[in-house]
Amino acid sequence: MAPQWMKAPVSIFNFITGLSRTKKSYIFLGIDVVLLPLALLFTYMVQDQPVAPLTLLGQMLPILPYILLGTTGLSLWLGLPQVQLIAYERHAVGQTAIVALVAAVLEAGFCTVFGPQVPPGVHVVFGLSYLLMMVAARALLYQVVLAIYRRARPRRKVLIYGAGNTGTQLAQALKAHDGIDPVAFVDDNKSLQGLTLVGLPVHAPARIAELVKTRDVQRVLLAMPSQSQPKQAQIIQRMQKLGLEVQALPSFAQLIGEEALVEKLTPVPPQNFLSRAARDVPLHGCAGSYEGRVVLVSGAGGSIGSELCRQVLACAPRKLVLYELSELALYTVHQELCQQLEGSGIELVPVLGSITDPRQVRRVLERHQVQVVLHAAAYKHVPLVEANPLAGLANNVFGTQTLARAAAEFGVERFILVSSDKAVRPTNVMGASKRMAELIVQDLASRSGELGDGTVGDTVFTMVRFGNVLGSSGSVIPLFQEQISRGGPVTVTDTRVKRYFMTIREAVQLVLQAGAEARGGEVFVLDMGEPVSILNLARQVIESAGYSVRDEGHPEGDIAIEIIGLRPGEKLEEELTLSSELTTTAHPKIFCARETVLSEIEVAALLRALRQAVAAGDDAGARQVILRWVEGYVQPDMGRKTS
Repeated sequence: MAPQWMKAPVSIFNFITGLSRTKKSYIFLGIDVVLLPLALLFTYMVQDQPVAPLTLLGQMLPILPYILLGTTGLSLWLGLPQVQLIAYERHAVGQTAIVALVAAVLEAGFCTVFGPQVPPGVHVVFGLSYLLMMVAARALLYQVVLAIYRRARPRRKVLIYGAGNTGTQLAQALKAHDGIDPVAFVDDNKSLQGLTLVGLPVHAPARIAELVKTRDVQRVLLAMPSQSQPKQAQIIQRMQKLGLEVQALPSFAQLIGEEALVEKLTPVPPQNFLSRAARDVPLHGCAGSYEGRVVLVSGAGGSIGSELCRQVLACAPRKLVLYELSELALYTVHQELCQQLEGSGIELVPVLGSITDPRQVRRVLERHQVQVVLHAAAYKHVPLVEANPLAGLANNVFGTQTLARAAAEFGVERFILVSSDKAVRPTNVMGASKRMAELIVQDLASRSGELGDGTVGDTVFTMVRFGNVLGSSGSVIPLFQEQISRGGPVTVTDTRVKRYFMTIREAVQLVLQAGAEARGGEVFVLDMGEPVSILNLARQVIESAGYSVRDEGHPEGDIAIEIIGLRPGEKLEEELTLSSELTTTAHPKIFCARETVLSEIEVAALLRALRQAVAAGDDAGARQVILRWVEGYVQPDMGRKTS
């Protein structure tokens, strides 16, 4: 049960909050009416008069009602009683001065005409006294009401991080707030620490934990709008680790529109980080291979798949089939392409399903009479597939087998597999799964033209192998940009890691060009220049965002780069071909690699062993199959030593 002394403020608080606006106005008006004779009495007491102050006030009683009537009418006309205590500022004080002046003029006039006769200075002192009393009464009343509010409804205690202009103006504004109580400043500037600004002490950040405990602080208001975004993010992260709620304020210049609220509205496009000139592969030479045909794109909702769809549409196919496992991805790409196709006459068919489902794959190919298959569906994120090897192998290997065999069965003209440089001497399951998919396609290509039960028709099978695609989902640059937006650090696995990079546009143009030029069994690769250092790329992304790298040489920098060590299955450098023998093609920047393939019997043995391991849920057995059949594959822990 609450003590009696705690109940009183609550009762008064309930009484005050229960008053209507009109009743509160009457109270203010009543106070002003009472203060007028008190101001007169005070004036007579401080002035040297031959008559006693009370006697003189008694002589004023006949004319006092007229003075009160005049000042009350003026006060109501000005709206002075309606002014809230929290809003009683310069303008309201000016209105009060007008009321006091009129009261003094009325008092002087009535005294001159009807008496009592008093020196002129008395009228001046009365006007000033009345003004000061009305202002002081409201100021005192405000403090009393504020104290009652604070006692009855405790305020949330906050720290203000930043004792600059924004912080001090914020502190002044919050002092009148009935729900927030600023208790101290925190600032990194040592010259401010130990000072008292606008009545609040300034502490070092190291004392925040102590202040939280001793002052029961629950929230931190970040008042450092001029500080860089990463440093603000770092401060917010430190505060949140202490269990504090954090709110960041824009500057007053930003609030009134003199500065932009968001300094960097868009990140730098990923293609700006390509360490070479972008390769442009004109599509007019290969558009005929897709024009007027039925084209199916698997993985149509992914980064590569969706761009394939956009560029295939530019070749004017008769029908485009979007095959996608993710409902959201399929919906998104379908909505986008529908707008692009208005009035074109091209039929767009969304198909929700998995390429590992043989019945659905066969039904789709047969129903739509597909002529070209662009196979981009795959699980491609190395750490995820390494942690879920059976799911990755089932999708990437058996999905490719299902789609490729069905393509041959239903007379598809061309089948193009989108592969990866990670398929070359892989050290991870994802790369090994892509190499197995290549082996399946190469096997079917080697038997193209054969007919008979379970054999291959005239389908042209080919594949395209390229490095990391800038800006694709899960690629390194969007990851770096997201880490920078959180204040860092930017994570790099090893200072020696290098990768080949290409743009999404380059990758898709290569796929389409390969589909047009292929004769069967080729591995097409793009001249991607020299591999790029990931450490240097991280620095570029940080600096392009307008920030500086924080390291031993620059401890005051914005964003740190953290070396976290190679992930399981990750290589220091990737390769594009199993052999160094490359032949030229019709395009000077596209090359063709002829590589050794497994026989039909060997591929069948590989698939049989892998299917048994997947069916049994045997991760180790699946890795043994990879070790047996995939050239250059080593276990992830060995890969770290030999990369």
